[in-house]
Order: sequence, then C-alpha cells, then structure tokens
Amino acid sequence: MATRAPKPPATQAAFVLHHYDWSETSLVLDLFSREHGRLAVVAKGAKRPYSQLRSVLLPFLRLQVTLSKPSKVNEDGAAEVQSLRGAEWVGGQTLPSGAALFSGYYVNELLLKFLPRQDAQPELFDAYAALLPQLTSVDDAHAALRAFELKMLAICGLLPDLSVLSTTQAPLDPERLYMLAPESGVIVPAHDAPQLTGQAVIQLQAALLHGSQAALQQACEQAGPALKPLSRALLHYHLGHRPLRTRQVLLDVQKLLT
Repeated sequence: MATRAPKPPATQAAFVLHHYDWSETSLVLDLFSREHGRLAVVAKGAKRPYSQLRSVLLPFLRLQVTLSKPSKVNEDGAAEVQSLRGAEWVGGQTLPSGAALFSGYYVNELLLKFLPRQDAQPELFDAYAALLPQLTSVDDAHAALRAFELKMLAICGLLPDLSVLSTTQAPLDPERLYMLAPESGVIVPAHDAPQLTGQAVIQLQAALLHGSQAALQQACEQAGPALKPLSRALLHYHLGHRPLRTRQVLLDVQKLLT
C-alpha cells in the first residue's frame, strides 16, 4: 500500500510589525497574522547577504508565510516561538515614505502594545491591511487613522459605550456637546476641552456596530478635528506607563524642523 506524501505546511497571510537581531545571521520577528494574531517567529539566516528573505521581511508588506511547528509551549498551552520556513510578498502596498512612514510605525506600535499573542483578530487584520494604502493620502490619512484606533479599542474591549450618557445611561441628545472620558465614557463637558456633538458620537457608535470600516472612517471625518485628542486620550489612558516611542520620535523631528 502506497504511503501518502505529507501535506506541505499551510501558508497564512501576515505582516511584519517589528524585528530585532537574534544572532549574527538571524532575526526574531513579531508577525501579525490573520489566522493566529501576533506571533513570535525566528527567521534563521535572514540576515545573510544571499538570503531571499532579506527583501521581503519588511514592515507594511503583505506576505504569505510558512511556519514550522512551535518549539515551545508556555504554561497556558500556547505556542511561544516558531521558525519561519518561507515568506513571499504577494504584491500591493510597498514601503511608505515621509509622514506615511511615521504613521505606519505608529499603528504597528499600537498593535504591539495592545494585542496579546496568539489571539486571532481577522477583522482587525483586514482593517490594518485596508489602512496602509490610505496613509499615503493627505485627504484620507487622518480619518483612516482615527477609524483604526477606534476599531482596535473596540475589538480589545477598551472602548466605552458611545450610545448613552455614562452617568445616567440616557440616550444622547444629537444637539448637545459631549466629551469622551477614558475612565467612564460619554459625559457632559465639565471644562473647556475637545468636544463632539451628540450626533457625531451617535454616528461613530452606529458605524462601529455596523462593522463597515468605510462607514466608520466617514463618521470619523464628519466628527472633525476634535476626535483626534479624544481618541489619543483613550489610547494613552489604556497604555498607562507605556508611552509610544513613535509618537515621541515624531515630536522630536517636528521640533528640529521648526
């Protein structure tokens, strides 16, 4: 009886979020895969001059990767480190430049800090893939970033309920102004701070519930500039004592240019 040939390892879609040296010739990658979420992967020999991996293991390129079986399992039974057996760029987005590059690294750092390992988030993966080409557009970038921030916070269970006033659980008045308090949710403004109309907050909540990233981006655009400081306040609150390095680098560069 003829024996069946072993099945080739399955490939999966992934992006490189970050990498660092593991040895003189190898790298450790932090991948964001559609099927398994964030993964720690060793790319052996990737730094060698003749390695075919050198040109593809870059941030913001959509890849199809093949991984080996995990070499370690932690106390919770989850795989810790896998080896990269192959990676291929599947086309599409190339490396951004200028402000788009900073924005891309900013989003990657958000994912590194907010997403646990081995937790698949295909909806967020698709939102990330759709976001990257928009970062190069002056017209779309700001609204696209706000939409992604809100989507990520919502998926991570960190976005407060935007449909009601947090203190009374009453529906929002479309004509009134509201604030987003990181520790509680939607509140009546108590001081001079960035504010959104009730209509804008209602539209954001409706877009989040609908699940359409395009609708959420449109709601973010209609909310206007006040959404940015409110969104950043939510992010910084949940980051705690883990400041964003990309944000600080951008501020330093802006100081040098002024």
